[in-house]
Amino acid sequence: MRRQRVMFELQHLIRQHTSDIAKSIVLEQGKTFADAQGDVGRGLQVVETATAITSTLLGDKLEVTTDMDTYSRRLPLGVTAAITPFNFPAMIVLWSAALATVTGNTLIVKPSERDPGATMIIAELCERAGMPPGVVNVVHGSADTVNRICDDPLIKAISFVGGDNAGKHIYDRATVQGKRVQANLGAKNHCVIMPDANKNLTLNAVAGAAFGAAGQRCMALSVAIFVGESRQWIPDLLERAKNLKVSGGFEQGTDLGPVISPQAKERIESLISSVEKEGGKILLDGRGHVVPEYPDGNFVGPTVVEATTDMSAYKNEIFGPVLTVISAETLDEAIAIINKNKYGNGAAIFTNSGPTGRKFEIEAEPGQIGINVAVPVPLPMFNWSGSKGSFMGDIPFYGKTGLDFYTQRKTTTALWPHADATSERATVSMPQIN
Repeated sequence: MRRQRVMFELQHLIRQHTSDIAKSIVLEQGKTFADAQGDVGRGLQVVETATAITSTLLGDKLEVTTDMDTYSRRLPLGVTAAITPFNFPAMIVLWSAALATVTGNTLIVKPSERDPGATMIIAELCERAGMPPGVVNVVHGSADTVNRICDDPLIKAISFVGGDNAGKHIYDRATVQGKRVQANLGAKNHCVIMPDANKNLTLNAVAGAAFGAAGQRCMALSVAIFVGESRQWIPDLLERAKNLKVSGGFEQGTDLGPVISPQAKERIESLISSVEKEGGKILLDGRGHVVPEYPDGNFVGPTVVEATTDMSAYKNEIFGPVLTVISAETLDEAIAIINKNKYGNGAAIFTNSGPTGRKFEIEAEPGQIGINVAVPVPLPMFNWSGSKGSFMGDIPFYGKTGLDFYTQRKTTTALWPHADATSERATVSMPQIN
């Protein structure tokens, strides 16, 4: 209950300081201020859910036979670690800070070296909320620091969100030493647009999901599959994309800010350039986008390309404001395209047909499905359920599985005879439960 009180106080402090955390994110990462507030808000929801720990941490007990009880309890692992990405410097830190500590563990956070400010503010708020010294710890660095976390025998579990190469390295290096690892990796999220969908809802949702946060979300919409006559909506989608404002994150009315670095900008623009070289079309070109107020900014404008599944722009996670458009004749063809992709983070469909939506949610393989929802990120009472090449590990993030990740089960079977034992002869056979 002391941990529960700390969580209540932490959520109160985060609400008080949401603007401070968001300002740090805008300055270091480049998100719009509104989007940065959303980053904090989604992490806050996990903290609020963690306040139910006095109920969710309950074990099980059964009287299995006369005078004999078996009961199961959850125990903390000990020292845990979180290696967090640049694109959600508040939300993912809060996932770990809440769930690891409320279940009785200590936590070491290694934030991205590109935007550690939000993590430092959150760590200070954890201390103010009443967490004892040493419960939440922050270490800085890059590869050497990550390897130290993987190798330290005292660290029992590592939670990671980031790119493929780093995630696979951490998973391989840590699991062979017996550590528990959950790793959310890359993604190529698709949406299917059916001809019977609500056109206005669909186009607004697709544009927002593809270009929000400059496309730097692991659940960003990367591919739009237009089925049949819905292809006629592409010009309207381009108009919505053209009307989005690209500028600094604090500027009024900004829809998307810069990407994280000059290197990221160069990589994104290179993948856009590859489309025409490989036989595709650039329908809306965001390369070379200039914001007069910020001439040195790493800006890429909203971009829409038409490609096939064998092109570089489709096969690679671009992690920028780039939407790839693909055509399909039928729903079955669209589902086949999605299922053939190596990633399995999320997929969505836009339709007004219940049977069509039902078929899609059953047959499409990604772990998170949206029906008329472009970014189907579950609330924290459910678990994050990416699959295939988007996730390594056995236990997903937050929800009930979040508690499973940060605890281990232990059972006790106890015999307390209601009458004194009178036999002087030991029983050596396996006890039988009748």
